[in-house]
This record gives sequence, structure tokens and C-alpha cells, in this order.
Amino acid sequence: GRLGQNTSVGGIIWSETASLEEQLQGWGEVILMTDKVLRWERAWFPPALMSVVSFSFLMIYYLDPSVLSGVSCFVMFICLADYLVPALAPRIFGSNKWTTEQQQRFHEICSNLVKSRRRIVGWWKRLFALKEEKPKMYFMTMLCSLAVVAWIGQQVHNLFLTYLIVSFLLLFPGLNQHGIITKYVGMAKREINKLLKHKEKKNE
Repeated sequence: GRLGQNTSVGGIIWSETASLEEQLQGWGEVILMTDKVLRWERAWFPPALMSVVSFSFLMIYYLDPSVLSGVSCFVMFICLADYLVPALAPRIFGSNKWTTEQQQRFHEICSNLVKSRRRIVGWWKRLFALKEEKPKMYFMTMLCSLAVVAWIGQQVHNLFLTYLIVSFLLLFPGLNQHGIITKYVGMAKREINKLLKHKEKKNE
């Protein structure tokens, strides 16, 4: 039953991870370097990362490209990177031979990417299951969520909002790695519990 199902899911994840490793092999050195930067292995990585992001967004603000130009340039950059990185990475980063530790870390990254993708697909399926089972709740939840997002979008400049989202996503792995998110989530939970207990005492 459940053990067989878990084994089956584990086998699928292993197979998808192996396939992804093969696809990303040419990007291996770049992925490992990016992983080190995102996990803040050195103290100067976070300020350097934010400097690059801030400079990029300042350039976009200064040039003020149209949506079509911006999308075209972004896709062009992706195409160039996809062509040049696998060819140039071994020359820039040195030997093609990886240590066992590097190979293991690359495997972990690919495995995490596969699990994240499966989690997103799972959430998507649950959303549609909610639509089938509880259509009223689904539509109310969607309308309220989208209304809040639309209101935030109206209050904050598009580019600045995108900058904040991109910055948070890039800083998230480092914040998580160094236990900063866990620390502040724990503090928030304690404060909420205190407020609830205080309210209960008042009601008594």
C-alpha cells in the first residue's frame, strides 16, 4: 500500500533527477557557483548580489524599454547564455573533473528542483480539485486574492514591486540557510500565541 506508493514516488523522483542532471550537465559549474552565492558561503556575497540586482533594475529604469523590447532582449540573453555557457564554462572554471562533493551537491540541487516542480504541480492540482469540490469557496478565494494583488499593484510602482520580488527570491535561499527566516517566523508565532493567550485571559 503506502510503502509501495512511496517507493514508486521515490523512483519517479530519482528518474526525473537523473534526467535533469543530464540536461543541465553543461551548466554544472555555473549552477554550483550560483548555489554558493545564493547560500552566502562568503560574507560579501549578499551585498554583491544586491548590487548586481540594483544596477540591473536601475539600467531598466533608465533605458525604459517597451514590454516587447524588454521581453525580446531577455529571451535573446537566455539564448546566448544557453549557447555560450556550456562551451565557455569549462575554460573559465578549469578542469572538467568534479570532486565527489561537487557531484553530490549538483545531485542535491537537481533533486531539490525536481521536488519543487512536483510541489508546484501538486498545488496547482489541489487548486483545481478545490474548484470541482467547493466552487463557491474557490471563486471567493481567487477573487479576494486577485483583488489584493491588484490593489498592491496599484499602490506600488511596477518596476519597484518586481525589484522587491526578485530581491526576496534571490535572498531567500541565504536567509533560509542561515536560519534567519526560521528565527523570525518563530518570533512571529510566539507573539501571536502571546496575543491569543492575553485575549483568552481577558475573555475569562
